[in-house]
Amino acid sequence: MKKLLLLALLPFSAVAADLMVCNGEFALCAASASVPTGKTIRVDGKEFQEGMAVCPVLTGKAIANGKLMNGSCKAPAGKVWSLFSTVTEYPQAPTWAVVSMTPRSFVTSTEPGGGMSNQWSFICTKQAKKVNNVQLANCLGPINESPWDNGHVAPGSTAFTAAPVGAANPVGGVIPSKGK
Repeated sequence: MKKLLLLALLPFSAVAADLMVCNGEFALCAASASVPTGKTIRVDGKEFQEGMAVCPVLTGKAIANGKLMNGSCKAPAGKVWSLFSTVTEYPQAPTWAVVSMTPRSFVTSTEPGGGMSNQWSFICTKQAKKVNNVQLANCLGPINESPWDNGHVAPGSTAFTAAPVGAANPVGGVIPSKGK
């Protein structure tokens, strides 16, 4: 059921031409928080606040936005791409034990940590040491950027994530509006 919910939320019409399936290592940030780095990041010609999320590295098939990855699933040495997957159990902070994901919606705000972060198809650097036998990666991506159209996410937007309640700038996406 959770897989169907996640797939239903993925707006294939918005990015269908850019979707590609990668097979291999990837970071899954779906249940991660994101902290501002103090830098900015440009996506599709627009500037956003940059956030960093710590995410587990998994292996398998995952969905990517080829436009943001220059059409290649291959990451440089020591790095992985942060991608979308339909797995429902994976390592999650703070212990990095494998647990079931719990999707939820929330409303973005202007409060510190009240935004959302998009890490989908952005590059991550693998951490040197595993935690609880889990390879982790530091992923950089935009805060308050929509993964569907690369536009700015306004405060008061309904978004979804698998990050726990209280996670700062949780990784996720806004719920696409009909007609977009």
